[in-house]
Parts: sequence; C-alpha cells; structure tokens
Amino acid sequence: LKGRIDIVNLRTLMIFREYEERIVEILKDTFKETKGLRILVIAVKSLESLPRSFSKLIHLQYLQIRSPNVTEMTLPSTLSRFYHLKSLDLSRWCGSSNLPKDISRLVNLRDFLAKKELHSNVPEVGKIKYLHELKEFHVKKDIDGFDLRELGELRELGGTLSIHNLENVATKEEASDAKLMLKRDLKELTLVWGREQPTDVHADILDALQPHSNLTALGIINHGGTTCPGWLCPVIRVNNLETLHLHGVSWGTLPPFGQLPYLRELSLKSITGLRQFGPDYGGVTGKCLLQLKKVVFHDLSELVQWVVEPNCHMFTGLETIDCRNCPNLCVVPFSEYSCTTLSRLCIDSCPKLCLPPMPHTSTLTYFAVEESLYCNGKKLEVCEYAGALAFHNLGEVEDMSIGDVSHISWTDLEKLKSLKELAVGRCDSMFCGELDGSVIFHNMDKVESLRVDVSHLTGKLLSKVFNSCPTLVELDIRSLYGDDEARAIHFPSSRSLRKLNFLMTKGLVLLPAEDGGGIHDIASLQSLNILHCNKLFSRWPMGGAPMANPFPASLRELYITGESSMRSMALLSNLTSLTHLSLVDCENLTVDGFNPLITVNLKEFEVWNDRGNSIAVDLLSEVARSKSMHAGSFQLERLSVDSILAALVAPICSDLSATLHKLQFHGDEQANGFTEEQENALHLLTSLQKLEFTSCKVLQSLPQGLHRLSSLKELKVHRCPELRWLPEEGFPTSLQVLTLWGGSAEQKEQAEKLKEVYPTLRVDYH
Repeated sequence: LKGRIDIVNLRTLMIFREYEERIVEILKDTFKETKGLRILVIAVKSLESLPRSFSKLIHLQYLQIRSPNVTEMTLPSTLSRFYHLKSLDLSRWCGSSNLPKDISRLVNLRDFLAKKELHSNVPEVGKIKYLHELKEFHVKKDIDGFDLRELGELRELGGTLSIHNLENVATKEEASDAKLMLKRDLKELTLVWGREQPTDVHADILDALQPHSNLTALGIINHGGTTCPGWLCPVIRVNNLETLHLHGVSWGTLPPFGQLPYLRELSLKSITGLRQFGPDYGGVTGKCLLQLKKVVFHDLSELVQWVVEPNCHMFTGLETIDCRNCPNLCVVPFSEYSCTTLSRLCIDSCPKLCLPPMPHTSTLTYFAVEESLYCNGKKLEVCEYAGALAFHNLGEVEDMSIGDVSHISWTDLEKLKSLKELAVGRCDSMFCGELDGSVIFHNMDKVESLRVDVSHLTGKLLSKVFNSCPTLVELDIRSLYGDDEARAIHFPSSRSLRKLNFLMTKGLVLLPAEDGGGIHDIASLQSLNILHCNKLFSRWPMGGAPMANPFPASLRELYITGESSMRSMALLSNLTSLTHLSLVDCENLTVDGFNPLITVNLKEFEVWNDRGNSIAVDLLSEVARSKSMHAGSFQLERLSVDSILAALVAPICSDLSATLHKLQFHGDEQANGFTEEQENALHLLTSLQKLEFTSCKVLQSLPQGLHRLSSLKELKVHRCPELRWLPEEGFPTSLQVLTLWGGSAEQKEQAEKLKEVYPTLRVDYH
C-alpha cells in the first residue's frame, strides 16, 4: 500500500469488514503516518485497535466507529478533539453508553447517529448548536449541563426528540427555555414525566412546552396535572399531527380530536375519567377523522362505549383497533358506516364487549379476541369462543383449528372455500345429524389434512367423518382427554391418504380383517405413527394360523410407541418396502412371525423397550441367521437399540459396514463394558460418523478402540452415571464433537483435560 498510495496525504479511509486482527495491524502500522484524514470508517474491539495516529486526526469531518458485540469498552477520550467533525456515526457501536465529558467541544457536529442512550448522555449539548437531531434528553437536577436551556440553544434541531424526567422542571420559565416553539424542523416529540411524582404539577409547565405547528407526532406520558394544555384545548394549535399518544394523564377534558384532519394514529392509555369516546367527548362531531388508521385503547378502566352519530360516516379509513384491559367497555362501532375497512383487530381483557359475527367485514384479515379467537388471514383458531362467526367473510382461510365450541357445524365449514387443513377437538355437536348421508358436502373434498379428537365420538361417526373428506392426504386421530372407552373403527379405502397418525387414542380399536377392519385397503398410505394407544390391536388375531396383515404393503415409514396390544411381529410381515421402522416400549411384543425381509430397504431402524425385556437381540439374531439375506443387501444408515449385545456382533456389523452412519445404544441395563469380540465388531463399522450412549445405567467404560474409528465425527454420552473413564487410547483425529450430559464428576474432570489434549475438539459438558 505504501508503494502505491500517498499514505501521508490520505484523505479517506473506509474499512467495511468487521473486526480482524490483521486489519488492526494495518491500522496501527501502515497508517501511523496518516494525519490528514477527513473520513474514517472502522470496526474496533478495544481502544488498542485504533490507529496509532488516531488522537492526531484533528481534520476529521466524518467518523464511523463500530464494535463487534456487546462490551463495556468506552469511546476514546480523544474523540472530543475533532473540532471539525460534522458527522459522528455510532449507530453500530455496542460498547458503553458513556461519552467523554467534554464531548460538547464538537461544536461543528451536525449529524450524531447513535442509539438514544448515547444521545441522552451528552452534557452541555447546547454548545453543539448545529445538531440536527437529539433522540433523547434527560432533565437532571444535580448535574450541570442537563437543563432545558441546552435544548433552547439547538436551533436547527429536527427529527425525533424525547424529553424525560420533566418532573425535575419546577417553573414555567424553565420549561420555556427549551424553545420548542422555534424548532420548526422537529417532527416527533415525546414529553415524559416520571411515574413517582406529585399530582399538583403546574399546568403552565406543559403549556410552556408548546411545540411548533409543523410537528407530526406527539406523545405526552405520565403528566401529573389535571388540566389539558392550552395548545391542545379547547383549540388544537398543532393541527398537523398525524400521531397522538396520551398515556397516564388525568385531564378533566381531552383534546378535540376531530380538529386533527391528518390524524392517522391515536393511542389512549391509563386515562382516568374517560367514560365515552365519540361525538359527545373530545369535540369529535360530524364527518371527521377520515384519515385515522389506528386506534389504541389500553387500561381505560372507566371507558364504557365508543359511539358514533347514527348513519354517520366516521372512522371510514380505520385499519387497526387495539383494545386491552378495558373491563367496562361494551360498545365499539362496527356497522355499515363505521370501521368498514378494518384489517386488524385485537381485543384482550374486555369481558363486556359485544362483537358482531366475526369478521364483520371481508377486509378484516387479522383478529385476536380474548385468547379464544385468532386469525391471521390464512389460519383461523377457535377455542372456547362463544361468539358467532361470519363464515362468508373467511373465504381465504386455509387452516382452521376448533376446540371446545358447540355452535359451529360441519355445514358451516362448507362455506370455507379455501380450507385445506382442519383440526377439531371436543366439538361433539359439530358432527351430530349432519353425517347421516342426507347432506352432501362439496367443499370438504378440498381438505387435505384432518386432525380430530375422538374422545367422545363413536367409531361409526368417526368413519362418516373420514368419508366426508375424500381427498385427505394426512389424517391425525388423537384423544387428548384419555378416554378409555372401547370403540371400533373402520377405515374406508383411499387413493389419496399418505400419512396416518394415532396419538393416545386409548379406547380406539382397529377391527380385524374378517370384520372389514384394518387399513390394508389404503393403498396410498406411506407413513403410519401409533403413539400410546394401548388397545388398537386388541381384537386382531395373533399367532396360530396365517393371518391377514392390518397394514398396506405400500407403507414406507412405521413408528409404534407404547402399544401394549401389539404382541407379534407377524403383523408387519408384508412390509418389505419399509425405509423407517421404530418400535419403542412395546412391552408385549415378541419376534413370533418376524420376516427378516422387512429390514432389506430400511434406512433407519429403532427398537428399544424401557418397560421390560428387549427383543432387539432376537430380532437382529434372526436377521443374521436369515438365509434369504445376502451380503450388501442392507441400506441401513441409522440404528438405535437397547442392547449392546444385540448390535455388536460380527455378522451384523459386517453387513452394515458400508452404510451405517449413526449407532445409538439406548437404555442398555446389562452391559458394563465391551468384550474383545464386541470391540472387533465395532471396528467393522468403517462408515460410522455418530456414536451415542443414552441411559446405559451400568456402563463403566467406553470401547477402548474408539481411536480406530477413522470416520467418527461425533460422540455423545447421555445419562450414563457409572461411566468413570474415557478410552486410554484416546479418540480418532476425525472426532469433532464430544458431548457428556448428566455424567459423573470423573467425566467432568476428564472433559476438562480433553480440551487441552484435543484443542480443535468441541467438548460440551452439562
């Protein structure tokens, strides 16, 4: 650089990369002779990262300093020397908010881009008289340089200004020193008093804080007086306002909002004495507030009604209403004349409010009512909502969830022309009298996903529900309330259903084939999940003569957990296309009728039981002994079993050597170590990348030959309390992550040593 650039006379240096050590060295050495910079843009990690000549850059006019993350690093004290500085950009400074005490020496500064905490810490800011924006100013009694006279000197101040701690202003004269009336470029002003203050605050202080009429946004927070300022009542003198926030005020009379022709947002919070909002309050009369887009009413304990004149076009442009914690509010003007363009409605803790059928207009696409009704345009959730719904205005809804309601019928759902996903929970009356075949449902043939709680539905009625949705792709049957009453169910044949879930349906029974049961006729089914159903196969014959299979041969994924009624592997004998098989906590399951061919296409196989004896040993032994299986026929990539003895045998590991990427041992309560034969079998798994031991309660040591697994990248040990030492020979160089969770003190001690031995290894210990 020195050979190609005149470093000494350089005027602009802008480094846009984040902090790097090599960048720091360039700054320190290459540019140490540079003293004439006008523009400097850099990122620093500490004050030592600054150029050696930083304090001598007195000609700087633009300076941007960034810090990489949250830190307590302070800004350099020499910052205040840059007398010619016009723009200081600290918008990406994440260090301390403390500024040099003499920062006000930057008398030529125009633009100070920074977070509000930095703006509020400028003492004697009035000396920087050309400043264009000061986001926040705090009035302080006991510290010089923080009274309102400082603001009065900032004649070019514009943009946004928030003045805090106004309770520290004692007289009208002090307030007048801010000279807000003269700041014609100021667009947004917020006046904030502290919460803990006497209620006899002089009204003339607020009167003296009158801003210029060009102001477009005004907020008055926690003013303790009882009188509205003269520039807001009875005539509003800042009539260009587009946003008005009045929070925590107790004025006897509110401003005449109707005098604000450009008002777009009105927020009223924690205002005492406000009982009615409308034509008889605040001077709102006739055809007005046509530009108003958003209204916020929060914590208005006395507000009873929001009224409009009959047949009067008011609030016709309103898009958002947000009412929260207004316990006595009864009326909001939803009519053909008012609030007709509403698009967003939030109602919370307003128990007396009466609403029309929702949404009352097709433009209302987002609404949330008392945590019982929610819609975001495409998704609708109804839970314990007693109000009526305007289904003709819900034509865009694609996903609907219903729970604990009695006034919605299956016929109502027909009106949702875009409905694709439906979830129904404990809505017994919805299905009564409509699914007897006399009613034809046209739009329900668009529903692709159905989730239904069967807690109180008969098996016959369930079958009719499924028949009414002929194009289902996914069906989720669950019983959230644990009903144990036995109910038989018959599934019709389907050409579209691909995924079926039974979740905690403890009373549901799958009829045997001779009674027209099973799901073998659903030829399109690819994924089946059965979770804690207990009785699903209780009527299905097992053992003895050859039996029919309950599942279609098309099945690719089968997950069964906690199914005590499943007693024989023969139920799965026709599933030779499976790619994923999980059998977890099936306490009565035996290997009777097991067909080893169902493992040929498996990519993921999980079999373990925390409730009793393991069948993993018998299953894998059958696979190893099977003459119908040949070398290289396996595709298994992930294996999870509850027996080290079952998996670490030479025939199994040899067949899986080229494909197995992940091996997990879950809940082995027998093995406390590894035999030589098991160590040798493990070494055959040349493609193994992840090895995991979970809840192996008596395991005392890991395989000593782990270092020979040259493909291993991740090792996890979870809740193995007896494990005392890690392999003496160490780990393979390929290992990237070691995770030890819920282990012994010895494990933690060894983990700390491993960080020193393997500096590139990430060791997580919890």
